[in-house]
Amino acid sequence: MSSTRTADLDRAFPSWLLPQWQAPARVHAVSTLRHGGVSRGPWGLADGSLGGWNLGAHCSDEAADVEENRLLLRERLPAEPLWLEQVHGTDVLDADGLDPADGGGLAARAPAVPARADAAVTTRRRVVLAVLTADCLPVALANARGTAIGIAHAGWRGLAAGVLENTVAALERASPGEHWIAWLGPAIGPSRFEVGEEVLAAFVDSDPGAQAAFTPTGAPGKWRADLFALARRRLVRAGVRDIAGGGLCTASDPQRFYSFRRDRVTGRMASLVWLA
Repeated sequence: MSSTRTADLDRAFPSWLLPQWQAPARVHAVSTLRHGGVSRGPWGLADGSLGGWNLGAHCSDEAADVEENRLLLRERLPAEPLWLEQVHGTDVLDADGLDPADGGGLAARAPAVPARADAAVTTRRRVVLAVLTADCLPVALANARGTAIGIAHAGWRGLAAGVLENTVAALERASPGEHWIAWLGPAIGPSRFEVGEEVLAAFVDSDPGAQAAFTPTGAPGKWRADLFALARRRLVRAGVRDIAGGGLCTASDPQRFYSFRRDRVTGRMASLVWLA
């Protein structure tokens, strides 16, 4: 899919965000919004009406609606996304190790059972990497030459455990010595993400400087955490210094975003990246 085609689709069907980052033209990335599909109720629009674009298959939505929503997404992509079984961990799928889907070997065949991982990388064209989120932070990565890409699902557990560092390390193995570029997608913002002492300790015990990303709420043992700041800090330490995005709060914008923290029963958005 050309960049012109992607832009045309976005104008005609504005159900996703296009990152504003410095990735080369052959790197394509999008993050879907809440509207644009066939789900209803908690997975529908903000008022519960028909039109939600829930892409999560394990959040109690009607299976037929999720399938239709995924078909609507697939129509706008060069290949079927490589969906993951996300577990808030640090494992990274190397999609270059999957079987080619066609004779040219450009894409990869999606496994019958999604890989258990929270990130993926590839150097192949037309391989669509994807993560699902509804408050956790999606992070897209690419090199400046446009020959390697990755994506990660970074909730606080995965972020603290090193999912971003593992993703950058996997990209470095695939394409060493590159200049890496990152985009931080929509996630719960610091004004809405209240956490306890265990979350603070998960970051600060190994990195005292991470304390700057936490603001006391005034209640005993309660803090507001800035996932965007924590992710930037982790990416910089991993060698990524060209970082865009961050600041779009899922919990504060029910018209555009699903939010688990806000609604508990809700849908999932997808963030996707691929090489043309």
